[in-house]
Amino acid sequence: MADLRLGPLLRYTDGSSATVWMETDGPCAAEVRCADGAGGSAHSFLIAGHHYALVPVTGLTAGTTTSYEVLLDGARVWPLPDSPFPPSVIHAPGPDGALQVAFGSCRWAAPPAGGDDPAGPDALDALATRMAADPDGERPHVLLLLGDQVYADETSDATQRWLAERRDPKEPPGSGVADYEEYTHLYYESWLDPRIRWLLSTVPSFMIFDDHDVIDDWNTSAAWLADMRATGWWQERLLSGLMSYWVHQHLGNLSPAELAADPVYEAVRTAPDGTGALRDFATRADADAAAVRWSYRRDFGRVRLVMVDSRAARVLEEKDRAMLDPGEEAWLREQITDRGEGYDHLLLGTSLPWLLPHLVHDAEGWNAALCRGERGERWARLGEKLRRAADLEHWSAFPESFVSLADLIAEAGSGPGAPATVCVLSGDVHHAYIAEPSWSGRGPQARVVQLVCSPVHNSVPRSMRVAFRIGWSRAARGVGRLLARHGRLARLPVDWRKTDGPWFGNQLMTLTLRGRSARLRLEHAKARQGGGPRLTTLLDSELSR
Repeated sequence: MADLRLGPLLRYTDGSSATVWMETDGPCAAEVRCADGAGGSAHSFLIAGHHYALVPVTGLTAGTTTSYEVLLDGARVWPLPDSPFPPSVIHAPGPDGALQVAFGSCRWAAPPAGGDDPAGPDALDALATRMAADPDGERPHVLLLLGDQVYADETSDATQRWLAERRDPKEPPGSGVADYEEYTHLYYESWLDPRIRWLLSTVPSFMIFDDHDVIDDWNTSAAWLADMRATGWWQERLLSGLMSYWVHQHLGNLSPAELAADPVYEAVRTAPDGTGALRDFATRADADAAAVRWSYRRDFGRVRLVMVDSRAARVLEEKDRAMLDPGEEAWLREQITDRGEGYDHLLLGTSLPWLLPHLVHDAEGWNAALCRGERGERWARLGEKLRRAADLEHWSAFPESFVSLADLIAEAGSGPGAPATVCVLSGDVHHAYIAEPSWSGRGPQARVVQLVCSPVHNSVPRSMRVAFRIGWSRAARGVGRLLARHGRLARLPVDWRKTDGPWFGNQLMTLTLRGRSARLRLEHAKARQGGGPRLTTLLDSELSR
C-alpha cells in the first residue's frame, strides 16, 4: 500500500475548484475528500523513480472553508496520526470580501528541531505557529513565494553529507546538486519540516523560480552561459532543475483548465513513465527559452496577479539584451492591459526588484553599457568580470527592459478604469524596503509601489547591510550619476525614492485588499522560548483607501 512521502500542498484555488499536490512512495490512486462533500481523485504519475499526484478538487462552494483528508488507494494518509496541528482546509474565495496576500522569497531549509540555525527563525515557521495557535484567526488567503524556494548551489551541511555518500564532492558540481534525485532531496529537506508541511497544506501557494533554484546568477549573460555549457556537469544540472521545478512548483500554478490543455502534462500523466517526455520538454526549454512560458496570471475577484519569469525568458546577446524575449513581453502586455471587466489592484510578481537603490541601478546600467561595447573592447572585458563578481543582473542591467516595464506600469495605472494600486512584488536582495516611482511627464492615476520582501529564511552579511543603506544616500546617488555619464546612459522617464526601510532579518509582507483599499503589513520573525517563533509587526500602513 502506498504512503505519503511529501505534501500535501494546496496549490491553485478558485471559487469552485482547487488542486492538491503530493508525492507518494509508490503508484496509487490519490483522493482528496472534503468534509462538505467536495473532492476529487487522480492516479499518480512517475518521474525518475518518484511518484506524484496532482488531484483536482471540484464541487467547492464560493465563500466557504472546508477541511479535507487525503486517501491513497482508499486508506487515509493525511492528516498524519496524532497530528498536533488543526485540520487542513480549503478556502474557496467568494466574489466579495478582503483578500490577504502574503509574500516573500529566499528560503533556506530550516535545520531539524533543536538544531542550530545561523539564519535565525524562519518567517514561514512563525506564520504556521501563529495560525496553528488560532485556527479561526487571521490567515493569508494566498502565499506567493517569489523565488529561491530551494538552494541548488548552497546546500546544508546535512545535505552535503548525503551528497558525499552518492558521489565524490571534490568533483564538479561539488557541494551543489547534480541531478534530479538530488533536487528531490532539497524539496524533502525544505517541505518536510512539520510546521511548513502543515502550512503549505492549508494555505494556497503560487511560486516562481529565481537563480538559486538552479544556480547563483542563472542566465547573467551570454558569456556566462557559454562558460557553463562548456562544463561537463551543467547540462544535467539545468535539465534536472527545470524538470524538478515543473513537477514541484510549476504544475500547481496552473488552473484545472490550463492543466487539461497542457500537452506535456497529458504526456507525463498518461505514460507508464513520464521521465522521457518531461526531459524532452526541459531540453526544448533549454534550447529555446521562447518555446516555454513559465509566467502565469491569476485573477482573485477584482485583484489581478501576473507572475513574471525574469530568469529563463531572458535574451542574453549583448546587442539585443532583454529581460523578456519578445513573445514574453507581448504576453505580459496583454495580461496587464486586457482589463476585461476591470480590476482594482494589479500585483506584478517578479523575483528581481524593478526599483533598486540608485547607486546599484546606475552601476548596473553603466555595466550593461560597458559590456555592449560603449567604451570599447577593453572596458567590455572588464564589464563582464564586474557583472559576474558583483551580481549585476537585475532589471536595471537590462536598460531597455527597465524602461519598457516603466512605460507598461504607467499605462496600466492610467485611463478609465485604472486600478487603485499597482504593486510590484519582489525579493532576491535579502532585505525589505518600499520605493515609489514618479514619472517625468504625467504619471499614472494608480498608486504605484515597489514592495521588496526578502528573505523568508536566510541571512545577509553585515557589510552588505551597510552597502544597501549607503546605496540610497544622496552621496551614493552622486556617484551613480558619474557612472551613468561615463556609460553614456539615456535619461530615464521615471525617478523613484525609498519611502520605507531598509529592514533586515527574516520577514513576510502581507497585502490586505478590499474593494479599492489596500493595506500593507511587514512582519519580522523573532525567536522565543518554546512554542516556535513569532511574528512581530514592523510596519502597518495604508496604500489606498
